[in-house]
Amino acid sequence: MADYVPAYLDSAVAQALPEKQSYAMAMLRSCLACPRRCGVNRLTEQRGYCRTGRDALVSSAVAHHGEESCLSGTRGSGTIFFARCNLGCVFCQNWEISQGISGREMGKDSLAESMLHLQNQGCHNINLVTPSHVVPQIVEALVAAIDKGLRLPVVYNSGGYDGIDSLKMLEGLIDVYMPDFKFWSEETAARLAHAHDYPERARQAILEMHRQVGKLMIDEQGLAKHGVLVRHLVMPGLVHEARSILQWLARSVSVDTYVNIMSQYRPAHEVGRIGGAGDSLRTQHGEINRCPCGTEMAQARQYAVSVGLHRLD
Repeated sequence: MADYVPAYLDSAVAQALPEKQSYAMAMLRSCLACPRRCGVNRLTEQRGYCRTGRDALVSSAVAHHGEESCLSGTRGSGTIFFARCNLGCVFCQNWEISQGISGREMGKDSLAESMLHLQNQGCHNINLVTPSHVVPQIVEALVAAIDKGLRLPVVYNSGGYDGIDSLKMLEGLIDVYMPDFKFWSEETAARLAHAHDYPERARQAILEMHRQVGKLMIDEQGLAKHGVLVRHLVMPGLVHEARSILQWLARSVSVDTYVNIMSQYRPAHEVGRIGGAGDSLRTQHGEINRCPCGTEMAQARQYAVSVGLHRLD
């Protein structure tokens, strides 16, 4: 796989690029980019849940060495961090970016130039972080970047709350899909991310991603080139949800699914803040106001192995 060629350089995909770009603009006219399906006209700067208008907001574009080793390698993953988000996770560690007011508006040409700059820095890939609400803008920027010489694999690094129409529009443009699968129950998703339909949307998205690119393929240098990598953040008191997610991945996707079972959860954003007034003062989301313990992490990993998952990070 040393001579891997990104999917978007295939002649059939190249011929479809103008159609993809046209469809992307139509999607912005009555926004259906993600499962929120707000229906606002973002071409005229109307804004829905994600509070993003015509152009994507970018927090940073840097060579990142803290991703999975198969993405960071030795020269870093070329991460483009999009501001705002289509989820409202109460525990978000990057809430200043995802739910705050940070970010610089970038049109397609500026976004394309950022991709090319990261390529010129020697990054192993272009890593689109929190992209679900700006897929149309990403498509038009990729078309411009490809025309100007982009040749790196593209990673779609999402929270898992993705629209199927957007994913189908991305077919042929994305080499590696890296979704989160955060919650299994609708009640938990509604309470902690303000998206009761998250579990079903994540399942649909992961199946579509797997249909497009299959299991994760890693080259002789240990770098991911093509396929799906799923992340699951183990949360305190929710190991039972981790078990359901891992079982579903093994049975409904593939036991060959590459899964990163993550221990990085810590209380952040709204978790642990004091809410109420007077005698009603209380700690918000107290049930997740701690880090997962070693036993919880071990249980999640042991269960993954027991259902047949064998590519674990």
